[in-house]
Amino acid sequence: MRPAYWTILLLLMSNVFMTFAWYAHLRELSTKPWFIAALVSWGIALFEYLLQVPANRIGYQELNLGQLKILQEVLTLTVFVPFAVFYMKEPLKLDYLWAGLCLLGAVYFIFRGE
Repeated sequence: MRPAYWTILLLLMSNVFMTFAWYAHLRELSTKPWFIAALVSWGIALFEYLLQVPANRIGYQELNLGQLKILQEVLTLTVFVPFAVFYMKEPLKLDYLWAGLCLLGAVYFIFRGE
């Protein structure tokens, strides 16, 4: 499998952990002190980093730094929207579509040939 595919797979999994580390405490630990939420989030974020660091090292074999960053942002939104709607019970907003379209523009500009 090409390095770019491994990168996408690992970053996708990393983003699941990242999203839970950053936002799940708002629902699950809202009655706990902030430092408890921070400790739990750090524990979850460890798994994010265990996937994200190798993903970026693998991806850097084929992609440049800007491409890795835009890929990360696209995957973040891809994971965040279902998380927000299904886990956090937020309403699905048209703004997510507009944000996605802006990211498609970013993808175009960062991945187009020089």
